[in-house]
Amino acid sequence: MNLFDLSGKVAVVTGSTKGIGRAMAEAMAEHGAKVVITSRKADLCEEVANGIKAAGGEAIAVPCNVSHKDQMENLLAVTRETWGQIDILILNAAVNPFYGSALDIPDDAFDKTMDVNIKCNLAFCRNVIPEMQARKDGAIMIVSSIGGLRGSTVLGAYCISKAADMQIVRNLAAEFGKDNIRVNCIAPGLVKTNFARALYEDPEIAKIRADATPMRRLGEPEDLAGIAVYLASKAGSWTTGQVFCIDGGVTTTGEG
Repeated sequence: MNLFDLSGKVAVVTGSTKGIGRAMAEAMAEHGAKVVITSRKADLCEEVANGIKAAGGEAIAVPCNVSHKDQMENLLAVTRETWGQIDILILNAAVNPFYGSALDIPDDAFDKTMDVNIKCNLAFCRNVIPEMQARKDGAIMIVSSIGGLRGSTVLGAYCISKAADMQIVRNLAAEFGKDNIRVNCIAPGLVKTNFARALYEDPEIAKIRADATPMRRLGEPEDLAGIAVYLASKAGSWTTGQVFCIDGGVTTTGEG
């Protein structure tokens, strides 16, 4: 039972007011972690944090737009002031401002994708790793996508950013493994979230995607919660630098 016990740990989960981030944050709390709920909208942060507390968990709400350095620094400062440290960092917040051909993406949309999905993740890591080094313990996860492993005709820049996230975890795992800091990447397939709505809201397209998935269904946010708990807990204590595809088996085939 102790393998997945997160009691006494403090987890910051970006983009945790809905979808995959919320499912991961709630699972962290269910396994004993103190959780920081954060996204751009304060009311949604409070709603999710209150739900966790109502269920018997511990949570605080700290609004943060991850692309604003001052807000990121405030998020980390409030977390440390409240609970002293950060043991688990899950970087789930991401953007995809453009859907279409690589020939048509505006420069500002490309830059925003790279800034939020790559540079902001590195900024969080740079701010949290030193305290993990001092304790010789820590777990970092970046939520990527199987798009980082495959070509796309409509999500080119997004997929580039998600491939970069996979390399970030390999680099950080290699550099900071000696400090007992585990850095891993979680790569979901098509999960039914608002973020991915354009890929499944048409029932016919959703059926095609589900039929091309070995498990014959699209993912639910809760399907991603378990891998996050594993990587954060004692169970994942010798796991680092890896990309975990949680996709119903899509990447085992040439379809989907």
